[in-house]
Amino acid sequence: CGGSVSDSSGVLQSPNYPGSYPNDADCVWEIQVQNNFRVTLTFRDIAMQSRTCQHDYIEVYDGPAHSSPLLGRFCSGSFPTYVSSSNMMSVHFHSDSRFSFRGFQARYSSIPANHNTTIQCLPDYMHVVVSRDYLQSQGYSAQRVTLVDNRCRPTVTSREVVFNIPYNSCGTTQEENNDTINYSNTIRVASSGYVIKRKKNINLHVSCKMLRKSWQQVMYAAEDTVEVNEYQFGRYDMNITFYDSPAFRQQVRSSPYYIDLNQNLYLQACLRSSDPNLKVVVDTCVASPNPHDFNTLAYYLVRNGCPRDSSYATYSSPSSHFARFKFNAFEFMSRHPSVYLKCQMLVCRLGDYSSRCYRGCSSRAKRDTSPAEEEVDVVVGPLQLREGDAPSGST
Repeated sequence: CGGSVSDSSGVLQSPNYPGSYPNDADCVWEIQVQNNFRVTLTFRDIAMQSRTCQHDYIEVYDGPAHSSPLLGRFCSGSFPTYVSSSNMMSVHFHSDSRFSFRGFQARYSSIPANHNTTIQCLPDYMHVVVSRDYLQSQGYSAQRVTLVDNRCRPTVTSREVVFNIPYNSCGTTQEENNDTINYSNTIRVASSGYVIKRKKNINLHVSCKMLRKSWQQVMYAAEDTVEVNEYQFGRYDMNITFYDSPAFRQQVRSSPYYIDLNQNLYLQACLRSSDPNLKVVVDTCVASPNPHDFNTLAYYLVRNGCPRDSSYATYSSPSSHFARFKFNAFEFMSRHPSVYLKCQMLVCRLGDYSSRCYRGCSSRAKRDTSPAEEEVDVVVGPLQLREGDAPSGST
């Protein structure tokens, strides 16, 4: 249950609704709508244990669950409505080991935010647009809009003041918490008076909160090592590519990617970010014949940094933004025409030796990650056996 939700509207409900929800459930939905919109969430039905909400309950957060303000915690009563302050909201459903009830159902939708100022968090910089109409309506000049570091100048058009603010310069600061790595800066709007000022200066604080858990998909074989990269608000940009040798010089561009059993497969994950103080490593890789189900039939190559397949190995990389590894095509492939690989990558602060990026093999559950880590999931596939290696009767 739970997961990432990115549609502009939809329905959330407890597992098995309207049947009884299971015991010992902990579900977290992360609702993320398009840039510069807000999330509105309305509950339609609530039937849960305990009026005191100590056993079973729902929590709604104004952003990621572990580091955002709690908008409400409830288990019964009237049907509340919540509105986020940004384009993200999280819903946490918890049940204990005792009684079960019908649970809940809620509907969410997106509504436009205030468009006087808009922010996009791109892989290398913040793209901030301030409306000139808004500035003029408040009595301010577009020519007096600057960053704290006034060497980084905006582009001023007839309608907008546009800043492209790098994450690693122009006075941008960094801060870490449980769910995000935050990049913040301040746009200053000075009043026009030189001797006498009748208006206050404005400090517009802008921030990109890069989420520690992102979902991205990259397919290698169906097309030319296709990369489907997420450029949504607060998402790191990462891709995985196959190479033909451990030298990692030539990418595999054949389509589809046909392989032999026991063939060495070389992969490189690349984190695209202008922040040089990040490190990426492989945490978990699991194979499945179904790109949408990595539970029913699954084969782990590495899990929580611990190799599960004897052929799995890592290589040194030229940059902390790269992670290189390899494994051999395995017998699992002889029973399925196509195999997909889902790899969970960890993004940590460079030099943070308390993080899993440096500790290696770990038995901790992934929700126990330290504040300096982010998990990024990438799906690649399908891999297909060459015709001579295909199982008998297959085409």
